[in-house]
Amino acid sequence: MRLLAQSHIANNYASPTEIMAKVQVAHAPGQTIVSEYLAVSPHHALDAVELEDGRLLRGIIEGDVEIVYRAVVDVEPRAELHADLLQHEWSDLPADVLPYLMPSRFCPADKFMRFTGREFGSLSGGAKAIAIVDWIREHVDYIHGISNAETTAENTFIDRAGVCRDFTHLGITLCRAGGIPARAVAAYALALDPPDFHAVFEVWLGDGWWLVDPTGLAPVAGLIRIAHGRDAADIAFLTTSGAVTPIAITVSVAKI
Repeated sequence: MRLLAQSHIANNYASPTEIMAKVQVAHAPGQTIVSEYLAVSPHHALDAVELEDGRLLRGIIEGDVEIVYRAVVDVEPRAELHADLLQHEWSDLPADVLPYLMPSRFCPADKFMRFTGREFGSLSGGAKAIAIVDWIREHVDYIHGISNAETTAENTFIDRAGVCRDFTHLGITLCRAGGIPARAVAAYALALDPPDFHAVFEVWLGDGWWLVDPTGLAPVAGLIRIAHGRDAADIAFLTTSGAVTPIAITVSVAKI
């Protein structure tokens, strides 16, 4: 499937501000960048850094600044998570997967061991991951404005409401507490309404990563990976050293 992903971010930076932006489509298995365009207006010299977990723009900007990005991407057919996927013993996992079993800033998995054992202890592998996602969709409401940048999975578990970021943090937390490696993924998402940068997660089962949208708002087949990491702190589309005044942000994904 060939998709066109676009984003436009306009902010005011009252003084020289260091930024890190993750808006570019990742060079990753399952997706191929056919063409892309990036512009910063007015011009600021930003360094482009290729990382294992995505692509990073960084530099110092000031004033009213727009970042415009477009990419045409071929996305290969992507299978859905299924119940038969094997959950490995920790000793059999690749070394680079092990960090995604550990608690992180927004995903305190160590606090959910008892709950996960009681709710999902009879299950394993893909069946457990699917049951966790089903539980989140049944018990957590998708509501804008109830959470903020400091909300953790623990807060979402108590409030039982949030947005894609919160659904993802809770899914990661419960999977890690159940012994399944899980990590956050920032994505452009086809058919997401309203369009925005989308947070989903993926689990390591059966010798590979499997993408999951815990909100159920976007088809997994139409996700375009931007970045991955332990939680939202690693995949934010914009991180700054100081206060920023938003002007406009638009995101869109269309099938070509």
